[in-house]
Amino acid sequence: MGEKVDADGFGPADRQQYRRKLQQCLAGLARLLAEKRFDRPRNLMGLEIELNLAGADGLPRMLNAPVLERIASSDFQTELGLFNLEVNIAPHRLGGRVFDRLAEEIGTGIGYADRKAAELDAGVVMIGILPTLAQSDLVFENLSAADRYTLLNNQILAARGEDFILDIHGVESLQCTSESIVPEAACTSVQLHLQVTPARFAAVWNAAQAVSGVQIALGANAPFVFGREVWRESRPPLFTQATDTRPPELQSQGVRPRTWFGERWVDSVYDLFEENLRYFPALLPICDEEDPLLVLDEGGVPKLQELVLHNGTVYRWNRPVYGWVDGVPHLRVENRVLPAGPTVTDVIANAAFYYGLVRSLADEPRPVWKRMAFEDAEANFDTACRHGIEAELRWPRAGRAGGVATLPAVRLVLDELLPLAAAGLDAWHIEPADRDFYLGVIEQRCLRKVNGASWQADTFHQALDSGLDREAALAATTRRYRTLMHQGEPVHTWPVGIG
Repeated sequence: MGEKVDADGFGPADRQQYRRKLQQCLAGLARLLAEKRFDRPRNLMGLEIELNLAGADGLPRMLNAPVLERIASSDFQTELGLFNLEVNIAPHRLGGRVFDRLAEEIGTGIGYADRKAAELDAGVVMIGILPTLAQSDLVFENLSAADRYTLLNNQILAARGEDFILDIHGVESLQCTSESIVPEAACTSVQLHLQVTPARFAAVWNAAQAVSGVQIALGANAPFVFGREVWRESRPPLFTQATDTRPPELQSQGVRPRTWFGERWVDSVYDLFEENLRYFPALLPICDEEDPLLVLDEGGVPKLQELVLHNGTVYRWNRPVYGWVDGVPHLRVENRVLPAGPTVTDVIANAAFYYGLVRSLADEPRPVWKRMAFEDAEANFDTACRHGIEAELRWPRAGRAGGVATLPAVRLVLDELLPLAAAGLDAWHIEPADRDFYLGVIEQRCLRKVNGASWQADTFHQALDSGLDREAALAATTRRYRTLMHQGEPVHTWPVGIG
């Protein structure tokens, strides 16, 4: 959805034509796979980080357009809400000191953006959900001024036919309605991209699905929604409900939501794109002039624009991506599981853990998805969102005995997954200094049982105990978070309290 989209409305003919074009694109993808037309292995990875704008008082600032004017860099762009920015990091080859280089690039970029925002009495906050966001902030008037956002909002709302119901029960309960998809903008994430060959795609995607719950348990950083303390990682339930095209009746029938974990392990990238067409009606039936099959017949490479656009409106937590650079197509796994923050060091540690672990799991002769039910991976994701670093997860037992055990996420990581992540980083030829430093951050989080969500909740409760009311405690927590975030020490070292 980062591309420019222009349309006023769609009729039956538009949708019928779009469905035909999607089927042509799918057939084109099948031919590209069969003819082995994809890019060679290049070990490329990339990151996108969504950010919030907040003032010195900790409250959101609806200023992304003027802030972007001052930043004046193509690396930064709008996101859904006026209080959002996104920074895109150019692809890097996995190997050497890549994680230290990434940390320096991201830190420099965010620091620059923060200084430019300060010219407008705002600042950058890298966090899963800004604790001070109120329901009154997440209204249509605070949607970013881009045609694609308005169009997407209108199409999702038209498909649903009524207001969105937000209903999340955790430490506290949140129940309200929204007239737009803008509550989705509260959810700011880190997206990790990994370019893969078609032969490797299924193994990498299955591995990413298997570890999604572990990623959330370690990286949870969104315990508050509209000032209520709900799940430790509240982005998934909020995002799911804020983009749900299904009225209650269709939910009761078991119709799949557009924000979707999935329901099975796959054998090919084709499986995921085919599911997208089979299960999800088009939201943005905008047709390109390209005839993908004719392009293939003439020896060219189609851009499959309809397939790409449709894929961008199905919000899988691990999404397949078809890309096209300099006339050569490629495939990526886009991992959308993690929240933003707390610090650049934490973001890079999460990335190092993910890339190393996925590499090892994808290489295993007895892969985890052959020893673990998909339903266990999905349940782990839900459990980790609810409980964060205190979660207990299902995981295959080591050895020949087999079976699946339930154990604390931190023990699973310390005893089994950290060594696998280290071996995976070695396989990527990451320098030992990078490997040990960033996996050491993950280790310390587990040993101390501290992540962004636990720090936010503990600091908020300490602020309440000191006599502050709820709104003041949330604002004080946000201000202290912002200070520590920009100081840059990883979250497991942060002192609890508002300072």
